[in-house]
Amino acid sequence: MAEFKVVVNDPKTGKSYQKGISGTKANSLIGKKIGQEIDGVFVDLPGYKLTITGGTDKDGFPMRPNLQGPGRKKLLLKGGIGFHPKRGGMRKRKMIRGNTISADIVQINMKITQYGPKPIEEAIKEGEA
Repeated sequence: MAEFKVVVNDPKTGKSYQKGISGTKANSLIGKKIGQEIDGVFVDLPGYKLTITGGTDKDGFPMRPNLQGPGRKKLLLKGGIGFHPKRGGMRKRKMIRGNTISADIVQINMKITQYGPKPIEEAIKEGEA
């Protein structure tokens, strides 16, 4: 059984909300990719539409949208997700996770693209109860 921590960002306020999901809802997220829009029902937020923006795996390696598949790979990076150079022109080989959600992913980052009937604070609290 897959378990994920989902971090939902509200672009209007800039606040983020963390929610744990498991079971069939978590299994339905496996195979989705960064950039896909999903229904909020998978994260106990009915009426909302969410876009997957990234995540990290069990060892802390970040997901990168331009690496296809669920596996890990060492890439030569010059900036962006997974590497922030101190000087211009600096490159480094770093381990990165692909853009597809698998059972090895622990945290999934999402942002709200369409709001539901209830405010996000109420919807998150109802899902926890």
